[in-house]
Amino acid sequence: MKPIRLSEIDSSMIDLVGGKAAGLGEMIKAGERVPDGFCLTVEAYLSRDLPEKEVIDAYQRLGGGRVSVRSSATAEDLPDASFAGQQDTFLDIDGPASLVEAIHKCWRSLHSDRAVAYRAAAGIDDAAMAVVIQRMIDPATAGVLFTANPITGCRTEMIIDAARGLGTAIVDGTVVPDHYVLDHHARTGPHLPEGCLGTLELERLRDAGLRLQRHFGSPQDIEWAIDSDGVLWLLQSRPITTLFPLPPDTGETRLYLEFGHIQGMLRPCTPMGVSLLKAGSALWFRAHGVRGDARDPLPRLVPIGGRLYFDLTDFVRNKAMRKRLSTSLQVYGPRVQGAVEHMLTDPRFAPRRGFPFRLSNIVRATASVAPSMVSGIVSSLARPDAARVRAYRAVEEMRRLTVPPSDSATAAERLRWVVEDSHRAIMGHGMLGLMGPLMAGILLGTAPSGLLRGVASDEDLDIVLGGMPHNVTTEMDLLLWSVAVNARQHREVFLSTPPGELVARYRAGELPDIGMAGFLDRYGMRAAAEIDVGMPRWDEDPAPLFATIANYLRVEDPAQSPDRRFHQAAQNAEAMIETLSRRTRRRRPIRGRIATFLMRRSRKLTGLREIGKFAWLPAIQASRRELLRIGDDLVSRGLLETRDDIMFLTLDEARTAVHDATDHRRTVAARRADHRRELRRSTVPGALLSDGTDVEALVPPAPAEDGTLTGMAGAAGQATGKARVIRDPAGAYIEPGEILVAPTTDPGWTPLFLTTAGLVTETGSPVAHGPTVAREYGIPAVICVRNATHEITTGQLITIDGTAGTVRIVDED
Repeated sequence: MKPIRLSEIDSSMIDLVGGKAAGLGEMIKAGERVPDGFCLTVEAYLSRDLPEKEVIDAYQRLGGGRVSVRSSATAEDLPDASFAGQQDTFLDIDGPASLVEAIHKCWRSLHSDRAVAYRAAAGIDDAAMAVVIQRMIDPATAGVLFTANPITGCRTEMIIDAARGLGTAIVDGTVVPDHYVLDHHARTGPHLPEGCLGTLELERLRDAGLRLQRHFGSPQDIEWAIDSDGVLWLLQSRPITTLFPLPPDTGETRLYLEFGHIQGMLRPCTPMGVSLLKAGSALWFRAHGVRGDARDPLPRLVPIGGRLYFDLTDFVRNKAMRKRLSTSLQVYGPRVQGAVEHMLTDPRFAPRRGFPFRLSNIVRATASVAPSMVSGIVSSLARPDAARVRAYRAVEEMRRLTVPPSDSATAAERLRWVVEDSHRAIMGHGMLGLMGPLMAGILLGTAPSGLLRGVASDEDLDIVLGGMPHNVTTEMDLLLWSVAVNARQHREVFLSTPPGELVARYRAGELPDIGMAGFLDRYGMRAAAEIDVGMPRWDEDPAPLFATIANYLRVEDPAQSPDRRFHQAAQNAEAMIETLSRRTRRRRPIRGRIATFLMRRSRKLTGLREIGKFAWLPAIQASRRELLRIGDDLVSRGLLETRDDIMFLTLDEARTAVHDATDHRRTVAARRADHRRELRRSTVPGALLSDGTDVEALVPPAPAEDGTLTGMAGAAGQATGKARVIRDPAGAYIEPGEILVAPTTDPGWTPLFLTTAGLVTETGSPVAHGPTVAREYGIPAVICVRNATHEITTGQLITIDGTAGTVRIVDED
């Protein structure tokens, strides 16, 4: 338990001295000027035995006098958790008795409410406390330096906040500091406003920041001080933990558009999920004559931070396409649309010659797909009922033809099947036959708005789309409601038993038969973030379903039962069609007849809009089962730790493990850690530059009224109720009549819609799953509300207007 001088510490000792001391030791070894000091290791904290004599001796060797006493927890200043300000720091400690008392206070701060809550949010079970004691510096000026812009994420900008005196005033927020933005690469004096730092001092800080970033290998958050003699002291350096990961380095500035939130998916995708998605796409491209890079058939679909981004650069730079981008991006919502429009004025994205794709590929794909697509749309419009029957039959046929290898197959044979055969049924005529009715339904759902402009409001048109039949997701939700109805006679069992325990009892055959087996047989392939093969399906873990059934059992008002609400929405839709028909025919007879025809046809086909993705799910489920069996084989050979580790490999890496016995355990461990960190990320940039800039942060926010959050209309109507903020649907609890506030939603969330009074999401699109299903249930929805899950808290009374796209926090005083 002997104190250790900071100059004797390096990063390998973090478990003994904590993150702060390890960082200080590394800075000293790198040749930086750091106040002299020593560290009382975690051994003293763990034994609760303060070696007072040794500490006082070390203090005297330091010269006595005024010192700072700072926490250095083992879970502090880590790459994915800074713990900034969570434990206590004590300045101007003078004398042995005061030093001993300050150390005890530091130890106690490890278990303060804020520190415990921070560790829980970061997924850290426990930590131990070392303590750093350093000579006090009397700063003339002090502050903080970020080697990357923490607001925009830009890695080529450096931010410096400075103030006279101690830097703690900046950290505490008790002063307004002088603010400087520096370019990493500008070597001339910056043209900055007058302040407490001159050009020479800014240059010295920039150089120090770049040195520390190179030494630690990542952007740094640095505390510094300049004393009365003009000497620069570095007091701390830790990683900036909030930055979104950088896109791949391509050597030029590129613009990426987040793709997942259109599908209601903001959680990170597993490496195998991305790999299988690209492999399936490669099969589709080959089947339709599209030629490209066999190693990466979707080079513009780039995983960044586990999320799927589309490289929009070449489309922004194309003269013809850039003019149409704004309109086409309306489905992404106003924030992303505005961010891309902002970049159109950036000289780095000035127009260039050439197309962003091979014209020969477009010609071949069009020739392959267009005839059957056009024929399918026309025949669907003519005979919608027959087209819908064909679509459902095609889904069942694709499911029937997805036949995995036999039980005796080897791991190599299973992997070959996943790569070459798992998606083969989807590539045939069945999917093309399915796309005709699907596209006809989408066209029918949107066409009436143009014909009825000036006659029907957006709210009227939303009502027309309510209670839409033949939607596989709605049918799934209503079937789960019927399962909950079966559970009513066992209400207390399902309400009082945790979902995990209900799963165990269900597996053991100890639960009453409420129809769960039949539900799972039909929909067990579904899950939240279901396009990712790395996600467990409901047939593997039905705990979310049991949690939702418990929510359904809390519905006591018969008028609020989901089947009645859906039926009422359907009746309202039919009544609105009649109203609009009469209103339009009086003013525009021909257009009115056409609009009425399209609206009635829409009721027969628009519900099919989700059937295309639904048709892919059996292939994803079957692939997952085979990959897990391959994982079992690799575990038995000592190449993986657990069977689902295979989801953190790509298909190519799985091939090297199966055929060459390559050990990927270290790779998997690193990727799992990255995945866990990204799961905790609460916001994801909708538009991202290759230097890490969140483009939305560059666009000034629109003015808003006090207490009102502005988003985008998702589903018409108004609702007032208590908010329920939910970030993960697994095991989520929501009372009937509450308003669901979520980062985003996909089909795995929609069972919650049956008891909610309204929906608010941070991202999304009017055509995404969440608002589509909300419209079908007659539930108002507001989407694209920035930081909704942080601005709104569970229990707050809110009023949402799904037509205006606003959320108002109601003052209950």
